[in-house]
Amino acid sequence: MSEEIEKRNCVIIGSGPAGYTAAIYAARADLKPLMFSGLQPGGQLTITTEVENYPGYPEGVQGPEMMEDFRKQAERFDTEIRYEMVTEVDFTAPPHKLVTEKGTILADSVIIATGASAKWLGLESEQRLNGFGVSACAVCDGFFYKGQDVAIVGGGDTACEEASYLAKLCKKVYMLVRRDEFRASKAMSHRVENTDNIEVLFNHETVEILGEKGVEGVKVLNNITNEESVIDVTGFFVAIGHKPNTDIFKDWLDMDEVGYIKVIPGTSKTKVEGVFVSGDAADKVYRQAVTAAGTGCMAALDAERYLTEKGIV
Repeated sequence: MSEEIEKRNCVIIGSGPAGYTAAIYAARADLKPLMFSGLQPGGQLTITTEVENYPGYPEGVQGPEMMEDFRKQAERFDTEIRYEMVTEVDFTAPPHKLVTEKGTILADSVIIATGASAKWLGLESEQRLNGFGVSACAVCDGFFYKGQDVAIVGGGDTACEEASYLAKLCKKVYMLVRRDEFRASKAMSHRVENTDNIEVLFNHETVEILGEKGVEGVKVLNNITNEESVIDVTGFFVAIGHKPNTDIFKDWLDMDEVGYIKVIPGTSKTKVEGVFVSGDAADKVYRQAVTAAGTGCMAALDAERYLTEKGIV
């Protein structure tokens, strides 16, 4: 007996601010969206502690609590959420085929909101203190270290940009660069070199982040002399890049060399008819909850217009 295939007007792959916002708009447009929440329901914000820069939360909010608010709002308008992973897609022609662990869905429109994951060093102390002094987002968390000494790891443009941002808030910024030079562009490197309160430590690697309930310092290794030393800091930032969670789409959509999905400028449209993308799966520049939510709105509006033009809804 053949498997019965379910068909939906709008399927959202992934949750987080982009996915939930897309769901709210799609549901209010009566598209009856189905969301697959993915491996990490709520996205990166579920491993974030205090969020103080999202409008509407004047006292700040815990990341998981904020995502719970988003989820409840999406469900209030009858978004159906399934706690499953989409493991395979076929975008040959609409309706598009999505395969999960439990079956196959045909979707007239697909909104991708799979996000991106920060790359980490892989230290036990880094994971243990994540959210308690360890962060992968200077713009999100730099404010908490005003007037303090912090360290940041990385040698590319993002690391230089985040070090420059932290330098405006913090007393001192130690920049740990594994190689003997920056990977960053000359303009970004010069900006760091010309900032008085940034000290660049080339050929330095992180051995361990020190502290029990919060960051108290970082043990580093000079990989030329093999000498270890300790730097006293209260914040530790990792800026060695992000990896967009887009591998299952690589045979179907245009991406840059890292894996960020390309869109038609000014829209959420991909090169495939009926497939839209929102949030950090396509955004390598801003990577904020509020910008992800904005593109989630765009994707839902684009999907609704597409379905209307096709006479599907």
